[in-house]
Amino acid sequence: MILVPVAEVRNLTVQYGAFTAVQNLSLDIEEGATGLLGPNGAGKTTLLKTLLGFIQPVTGSASVGGHNVATESRLVRQAIGYMPEQDCHIPGMSAVAFVAYAGELAGMPPDQALRRAHEVLEYSGLGEARYRNVETFSTGMKQRIKLAQALIHGPKLLLLDEPTNGLDPRGRDEMLELIHNVSKAKGVNVLLCSHLLPDIERVCDRVIVMFRGEVRASGTIKDLKKIEGQPIDIELREDSPAYVKCLADNGITVLTTWSNFVRVAGHDRVEAMGPRLIGLAAQSGAQVRGIAYAQRSLEEAFLQAVNVS
Repeated sequence: MILVPVAEVRNLTVQYGAFTAVQNLSLDIEEGATGLLGPNGAGKTTLLKTLLGFIQPVTGSASVGGHNVATESRLVRQAIGYMPEQDCHIPGMSAVAFVAYAGELAGMPPDQALRRAHEVLEYSGLGEARYRNVETFSTGMKQRIKLAQALIHGPKLLLLDEPTNGLDPRGRDEMLELIHNVSKAKGVNVLLCSHLLPDIERVCDRVIVMFRGEVRASGTIKDLKKIEGQPIDIELREDSPAYVKCLADNGITVLTTWSNFVRVAGHDRVEAMGPRLIGLAAQSGAQVRGIAYAQRSLEEAFLQAVNVS
């Protein structure tokens, strides 16, 4: 079975006057939750607006759900829910009226849009505030209503642009948990645009790293965090120089040690090396707490992708 990406971008170039924001960009957005990661000015928001048909590229093409962004923009927008970085509420409207209006703009009949507005506001944690005017909301509530209006029409792909902007730690945790639930429990495909690596790592399975309008890295977070050669980390109960010496005496290359951890070269798969590493620990009087492939942080993978040291 061949899986068709949720969205495809091919050889896309976008310019603002003489400035090139996106340069010959090609990527696939897979099913599930994908993080769009990069520093400010990397071209992330430009890519989102191009997928929505708000910006016309100089060259290249994009499609969402098999629909061409340039020629089938109405179908594309019906398939996408968009949570912009900036506030998008309309002063003077209650929360339920505003979200219902967003549903009507997506093509829903008024009665259906109103009924659905009540549902998504409840789901977003704004049920008790549904009849309050949106301009009276706190920053956290305004972020939630932006998510609610993006969800009302049942999109196949949710584009989230910096959804935790301005939130305090508790509000940030709640928003990320809500996005995780949308992706995992509701089955909505998510493209989460952020420059905050912890947000991406908490919610997403895959990541696309952009820098200066180009894709610098993409793949699963697990794969991006792998270290070349797949070294193995051994966690000991306590520091043991005798164990380190025993490993070296038995032909195992010790790469580094810190505190009660020892990193060795991956001479073999961790499953195969495990019994030997444990046996040598017993021989030297050390106690092993855990053995696993060494990983770098997502931050280290990101910095390598954008060549920043």
